Amino acid sequence: MSLTFSLNDGTEIPWLGFGTGTALYNKDSTEAVKAAIQTGITHLDGAQLYRNEESLGQGIKDSGVPRGKLYVTTKLEETPSAPTIKATLEISLKKLGLDYVDLFLIHSPFVATKEGKLKSWWKEMEEIKKEGLAKSIGVSNFTVEHLQIILEDATVVPAVNQIELHPYIWDTGSKIYDFCKEKGIVIESYGGLSPIVRAPGGTLDPVLANAAERLAKESGTAVSSGQVLSKWLIQKGVVVVTTSSKVSRIKEALSTASLPDLSADEISAIETEGLKVHKRFFMKHVFNE
Repeated sequence: MSLTFSLNDGTEIPWLGFGTGTALYNKDSTEAVKAAIQTGITHLDGAQLYRNEESLGQGIKDSGVPRGKLYVTTKLEETPSAPTIKATLEISLKKLGLDYVDLFLIHSPFVATKEGKLKSWWKEMEEIKKEGLAKSIGVSNFTVEHLQIILEDATVVPAVNQIELHPYIWDTGSKIYDFCKEKGIVIESYGGLSPIVRAPGGTLDPVLANAAERLAKESGTAVSSGQVLSKWLIQKGVVVVTTSSKVSRIKEALSTASLPDLSADEISAIETEGLKVHKRFFMKHVFNE
């Protein structure tokens, strides 16, 4: 099942993205990217900060899948390494071996906010979209306040805001989620499996286990707690960015979209239990944590 979400600029984004950060940071991602694409992933999520754009491009090339069938993202590093944002993207495109990216994001508002450049950065992003170097533009790790600043003068509303999102930061995450929904900005989640990968043994575990058991019974196939978390995100209309070097895990992730839906009670239980704990694992400096 190839599920996509519609962005506010008329393009579509595949619901599942393969991230080349965290586990692949500063590492050669060629084989991992190639394996992901050959397993059925079409959405690749890279960044200048990950220091592996060349190998992401090589993995795309080696996969043998035509460029037009893939959705490629890269992100502007916190402190741009070229005089203009466009120049940084041109360097990225060269490394990736591509003429354009489908999505270009400001990776973090931290430096731009400190230097009072958030609005001017966004103006440069709008130019990049106009020139076709990126089909869509968006942001990452932006709070409601950061979004409000750029929206004051924006002629293009960000297509997405990619943030760490899982039930253990639903207390603050839900505010960003609600604001973005109101403005037609799609949320992309990274670190979505953190409650089971980085904080096992928490209040959420039994709720996820019960939901997994019911879905397994209903679908006649094994269902993991990770799939329940991803299903929760899908039903919220959130794009899931994840990574794995195991083909079996990628297949499991891809099959999540076709599982039966979580019930309203299950969604409510996930959020209720999530709200009892606050655990952020990434970009804490942006959120003053």
